[in-house]
Amino acid sequence: QIRDLQQENRELWVSLEEHQDALELIMSKYRKQMLQLLEGRKGEDAEPVLKAHQANSGEIESQIDRICEMGEVMRKAVQVDDEQFFKVQEKLAQLELENKELRELLSISKESFEVGREDLPD
Repeated sequence: QIRDLQQENRELWVSLEEHQDALELIMSKYRKQMLQLLEGRKGEDAEPVLKAHQANSGEIESQIDRICEMGEVMRKAVQVDDEQFFKVQEKLAQLELENKELRELLSISKESFEVGREDLPD
């Protein structure tokens, strides 16, 4: 249950980051539109601000893309880690079962050896 909750927590964090990135992108576009409206009213006064905003918007979009890629890589790494953990757990369970069975066989073998020794004449 703890592992499931940890996995869900990681997924929720990634989702939250994606939502924040999407919101930032939306706000960036909103600001751009507002600047364009201001540019229409003020003409040349808003042009330097608009150019700076456009440069920042491109940079923000590329960073959002990188963050999404990193989130996907982290998601895959968690998945691989979980798969490896379950494989190790399965192998451990198999070895424990095999060990138990071998101990039972050894116990039976010792008992039959001791019974055989008792049947031998002194």
